[in-house]
Amino acid sequence: MLKVGVTGGIASGKTQVSDALGAAGASVIDTDVIAREVVAPGSDGLKDIETQLGREFITESGTLDRTALRAHVFEHPEARRTLESITHPRIGAQVLTQLSEASGNYVVVVVPLLANSPLRAILDRILVVDCDPALQVRRVLARDGGSAQLALSMIAAQADRESRLAIADDVLDNSGSIESLLERCGTLHRFYCQLSATTDTV
Repeated sequence: MLKVGVTGGIASGKTQVSDALGAAGASVIDTDVIAREVVAPGSDGLKDIETQLGREFITESGTLDRTALRAHVFEHPEARRTLESITHPRIGAQVLTQLSEASGNYVVVVVPLLANSPLRAILDRILVVDCDPALQVRRVLARDGGSAQLALSMIAAQADRESRLAIADDVLDNSGSIESLLERCGTLHRFYCQLSATTDTV
């Protein structure tokens, strides 16, 4: 089965794109969803966060305080590396499990930080969802609130735009309307179905 990695900067529209491709017939594996699952209440991942990063990132109800942890790791690179050492192996294992169970015309794997991820090695094609950085900031502020400085820090902590585009097989510009985005997703879906059919016959 053709495996397409979908990546892009924060608030670039990765979820909109993967939702559209999924609705058209692709199987979708979203590492953001998996990332939440591996730190769910009672999980070993959440216990490791409490042990290695601190009890202050766990709420009274026993869930992860994502807002506090996000702000902390973007201000402290060593904490971000610790968090990644806790979550990334668990996420990778779940991706492999879901790939083995996937059906559909092809499979989409959404990976925000794909440029530096070992998951690149298992993908056949990479789709980068792209938009202007100033638009990213506006979208982050509209979605999450907070300050422009925090939004810029979150963007800076990811692979830079040039690095993402350098690994792209396909680029989808999401600077326009939702209608334009969905039209382009439809074109990509048909293209990926053709590639998948070709792959199946080889």
